[in-house]
Amino acid sequence: MLTYIITGQHTNRFNFVLKITSLKKRRLEIAVLSDVHLGSSACHAEELITYLSSIDPKILILNGDIFDAKKMHNNYFPTSHLKVIKKIFAIASKGTIIHFITSSRDEPFCTIDGIYMGSIKVSNSLTLKLNGKNTLFFHGDIFDFSFRHSHWFLNFGGVGFDVLLRLSKLKTKTLRLFGKKNKPYENPELEHGERDPVQIARFEHNVAKMAIEQHYDHVVCGHSHYPNKKVIETRKGECLYLNSGDWVKHMTALEYSFKRWKLYHYENDKLASFYMDEELKSMDINELIGTITQNKASKAQKKRKYLDKN
Repeated sequence: MLTYIITGQHTNRFNFVLKITSLKKRRLEIAVLSDVHLGSSACHAEELITYLSSIDPKILILNGDIFDAKKMHNNYFPTSHLKVIKKIFAIASKGTIIHFITSSRDEPFCTIDGIYMGSIKVSNSLTLKLNGKNTLFFHGDIFDFSFRHSHWFLNFGGVGFDVLLRLSKLKTKTLRLFGKKNKPYENPELEHGERDPVQIARFEHNVAKMAIEQHYDHVVCGHSHYPNKKVIETRKGECLYLNSGDWVKHMTALEYSFKRWKLYHYENDKLASFYMDEELKSMDINELIGTITQNKASKAQKKRKYLDKN
């Protein structure tokens, strides 16, 4: 699929040169996003739309905290956030497989597991085998403060992980029964703009320990808002720990292609800013040229009127 780059250059005071170059979208096996926090003023929705417009993934994994139910209670949901949702469904309509892995902030989806919203599958976790490597995807909020002793469950491998998931769902259902909302984890980076290195290190170790206990080679999560890719070792083995970061501060994603994982940083992408907005891409190129030249003529006419009056 081709996307047009449109740049303007003023050769003199009134002449305008339009340069059009074709640009291919980057094809990926898998793209992973988490901690988007739609409904929060901290969300970088416009940048996310640009990123989604620049890629063509076979699988898109939305790994939790895509919405921010806590902030949405304040009736804050601007047009750019709605465009993100529209873009995701547009990607799904073109054949991309989309997995929506829920978290405590993704009300009311957090009690749903194994159903489809159109072509988007909603679940609590996902397992894929990539190049012979068992890979687990889950958000990570089961290790929250509300389960301070959750590390004890890790000694029971897959059974312990399932118990934590069930406890998380049971907590949400119980609170709803009494008319209360599930209080999500107060992420220090999101709420206060700071990270606690000790807390993040403990989180990463617990995630890796759980993955190793269940014989996973790779584990992919979010939640901490700290993008990372590293090998973590325990007494029982090692695994590749991957965290997709967020679209609140870091504007990062995980990408899998050519049998390897890499961290994507929006700020380091020199081409991302060239992808046009959805409205521009939907316009016929002749119509677009006409609009630009019409605007130029209108400005020149206004300038002549101003000069005549003075």
